Amino acid sequence: MERFSRIATDATGTSAALLAAVALVVGWLASGPLFHFSDTWQLVINTTTTIITFLMVFLIQRTQNKDSKAMETKLNELIAAMEGASNRLIDVESLSEKELETIHQHYQRLFDLARRDDSITRSHSIDEADSRHRAKHRRQAG
Repeated sequence: MERFSRIATDATGTSAALLAAVALVVGWLASGPLFHFSDTWQLVINTTTTIITFLMVFLIQRTQNKDSKAMETKLNELIAAMEGASNRLIDVESLSEKELETIHQHYQRLFDLARRDDSITRSHSIDEADSRHRAKHRRQAG
């Protein structure tokens, strides 16, 4: 199934696949007068496009799931490898929406703090942000 999905994904994402879809619709339209634009003529295109759409939804979802997992793995590797990066963010996608919102608010706060500074590179990780920001301002004031 894995191999078939990859082949189908690669094939349906090409210009040739788009041209085939356009040719199918043009061919169907051209056959209209031949079939007197009957209900059966309309049913053929409706059924065909519904089946193709139904299958493509699952193919696209499968591809997106695989791509998302690959991207998450790459990002997790970068977080794990970077000194000073918060390991709390590894596997962040498994957190609840409330937990994600809490982390998002913290990063929004970091952004607001950085925007007020001359440089956006002074605050670092989620664990260090508040203490570094306070220490930075104490040094500047003193």
